[in-house]
Amino acid sequence: MQRALALLALALASPGSADRAIAQAKLTKAQKIADAMKAAPRSISAQATIMDWPATEGGKMVTLRAGTNGWTCLPDFPATRGDDPMCVDDQWMSFMSALMTKATPQIAREGIGYMTSPAGSYGSNADPFATKATPDNDWGYDPPHVMLLVPDPRALEGIPTKRQSGGPWVMWAGTAYAHIMVPLASPKK
Repeated sequence: MQRALALLALALASPGSADRAIAQAKLTKAQKIADAMKAAPRSISAQATIMDWPATEGGKMVTLRAGTNGWTCLPDFPATRGDDPMCVDDQWMSFMSALMTKATPQIAREGIGYMTSPAGSYGSNADPFATKATPDNDWGYDPPHVMLLVPDPRALEGIPTKRQSGGPWVMWAGTAYAHIMVPLASPKK
């Protein structure tokens, strides 16, 4: 999910992303809904709104199915490596909007997001806008996980900042986009 969020604005304009976007466009609406729903427990995804990623840079997300429980799920973002569907609450949707426009997120209360696909995703643990591995951006595999937002960044103090810590860690520490990752599997792939 993190990679999908961070790369949405960048990846749609990047070389090669058009091919992935076209590949996703070939999925049926039902396939996209099924993919999005696998991101969270069925008790959440069954009544969630299902959105699809914009087909073009600057485009708007498309509602595939209206929901009733306040959660929003999205299918795999095709421009990223891995399988990264997600289901998020309203705080995460606000966070995603800020991230996609590089604005400072306004977190009113704790937020929860699910990315429980067994395939996991790949990206930088240090830089929310990184699009590839570099020697200093802590690029790697993020296993299936739950994500937590907190309104006060001081609440993140003392939590490890490396995915290899053996438990929860802070992703994008020291940035306005810092949040807690709670792995549901080993971060080694």
